[in-house]
Amino acid sequence: MSLKRFQRRLIRVLTVLVLLSAVFCVGLYAYRTFLGYNYDSSLSGVDLAAGVKADENITNIALFGLDTREGDTQSHSDCMMIVTVDNTRGKIKLISLMRDSLVNIDGHGEDKLNAAYFLGGPSLAIRTINENFGTDITEYVSVNFEQLAEIIDALGGVEINVETVAELEELNRVIRDYGIEQGQTFESVENTGLQTLNGVQAMCYGRIRKGGTGDDWARVERQGIVMEAMFTKVQSMSASDLIGLMQKMIPYVTTSLSPTEIAPLIVGAVQNGMPTIEHTRVPLDGEWDYYGASSEYILYDVNVAADHIQQYIYNDVFPGEDPSTDTTDGTDSTGANEPLGGIDFDEPPTGPMTTDDSASSGTDETVDPASLAEEGGWYDPDTGDYYDSDGDRYYLDESGSRVYYAE
Repeated sequence: MSLKRFQRRLIRVLTVLVLLSAVFCVGLYAYRTFLGYNYDSSLSGVDLAAGVKADENITNIALFGLDTREGDTQSHSDCMMIVTVDNTRGKIKLISLMRDSLVNIDGHGEDKLNAAYFLGGPSLAIRTINENFGTDITEYVSVNFEQLAEIIDALGGVEINVETVAELEELNRVIRDYGIEQGQTFESVENTGLQTLNGVQAMCYGRIRKGGTGDDWARVERQGIVMEAMFTKVQSMSASDLIGLMQKMIPYVTTSLSPTEIAPLIVGAVQNGMPTIEHTRVPLDGEWDYYGASSEYILYDVNVAADHIQQYIYNDVFPGEDPSTDTTDGTDSTGANEPLGGIDFDEPPTGPMTTDDSASSGTDETVDPASLAEEGGWYDPDTGDYYDSDGDRYYLDESGSRVYYAE
């Protein structure tokens, strides 16, 4: 064999080896990127009571925000959203579901919506959403609130408008309490106004609900604000930055979506440019009321709520809007802390006027103070004070509203 022929063969062999090495590296990268996440295959073959998929261009996914503490084996889903990827209209729609909604849970009777995750994990939670609201959800994504902080830090923080002094004070209280729980000291927020919040600050902002900041209604809106701020940050990133972000985020996410499902979902969502983001919640103002001995439930007609959800997902009719109104003006709800669907989240929404006049019937029936305690909380008969499920102390004023003590 001549030297030149040997050299040509050697070059071919080396070229093949280089190509094989490249393919291996790409494959390894893809494996680590798409298969290295927390994949949950437990939903395979499970009856989730999903309705028939009405539009192949629209995908609905359940998003669960969990408050799992160290040592917990079960979690309530404190944040529940339906995430709709609408490729037809180039939108991602977020629908918040109130965690205290009174719904029927298969095999367990009526209970709060967030109890479904505690009782049966993501499969029962998805089944409960599908059965009550007529949705076609078969997949989910979950993230622990502590992990959410890591994801936001990977984004470099998010822009949030801390609007009021009450929000600022409650935010710093939650940050301080979270630090005590974690055995660390976290940076507080110095001022109100539009600013970049880091992971812990933004995560705590999405959890505040006390101290005159709007209760759980406002918390749901703030969770939507944080999600929108995250999407807005992602929209401004380059392709290389997005790949780097994906690598950082993957360890903090658990999902039932397989790699073969994730890829086309992402491609479809961005095929016509970055999608716009919208957020709403059900029930709507005026369509609900508190229910229970200590008003621990939110009661509303789930059929009406289901109709709002269906119209929004498939017909793009924003809940509360007239279906005949043209909403295709190109606007979206990505502005910082913009009231969503006309909701003023500084004050809790007003439920329907009740026709039950039993409270003023003139009877002398004595109410047990302990019955007014929040579910998971308790009443201290020695002091006359109450403690909520987080252990924070408050008393009830003349109108029955909670007033928290400054600790």
